[in-house]
Amino acid sequence: MTAQRPRFSRVLLKLSGESFTKPGALGIDPDALASIAREIAQAKAAHQTNTQIAVVVGGGNLIRGASLAAQGTLPQATADHMGMLGTVINALALKEALLSLGVDTRVQSAIEIRAVAEPFTRGRAIRHLEKGRVLILAAGTGNPFFTTDTCAALRAAELKCDVILKATKVDGVYSADPKKDPTATRFEHLSFSEAISKNLRVMDTAAFALCLDQKIPVLIFNFDTPGNIRRVVEGHPIGTLVHV
Repeated sequence: MTAQRPRFSRVLLKLSGESFTKPGALGIDPDALASIAREIAQAKAAHQTNTQIAVVVGGGNLIRGASLAAQGTLPQATADHMGMLGTVINALALKEALLSLGVDTRVQSAIEIRAVAEPFTRGRAIRHLEKGRVLILAAGTGNPFFTTDTCAALRAAELKCDVILKATKVDGVYSADPKKDPTATRFEHLSFSEAISKNLRVMDTAAFALCLDQKIPVLIFNFDTPGNIRRVVEGHPIGTLVHV
């Protein structure tokens, strides 16, 4: 029988922009948004006395700054800032969905937009978490040339999170693409050094390096399976845990 993992008291949930819409579509799908909110609300309800949840959202469902920059349409700095604004839109949508379920929620933005979100400050962010609020972190790091994966690693370090929960469409990290290789096996545990040597793309290079340096584990899991966020914080052995 597989041993249960430790429960986590403060987690950083990384959601891609694609989580907010249907596969292959753009925009915000109401059903997808409601599903995300329910999953987070269930995790909070199950552990409202001790589990603190911060969320970093992507914006790829609305705009992909990297694609615009790669096409030469816009300078990368401008394209990246546009992408950051896309994450603010997703953050506001998720906040309202959570509030409708009775979950106290705040949004902090790395780009100052005081009319819709608080500016990010570490002390106030920690205070929100300690008060049991879900904290949604928008606008990435506030700087171009950095992904929301890097933002997740940075905020997890600043807020002293126990783990980064990276929500994906697969149930962990495999030795090869399971869709192409029937012999591919899923790793339950994986060290950062093993992930590097096997050239497994867990996160982008900057994010991965920061997690390694700060000894922040990363748990890759399938977000599409109902109840998985709750199971993760309870310590159930799902997904792949990458650690030092």
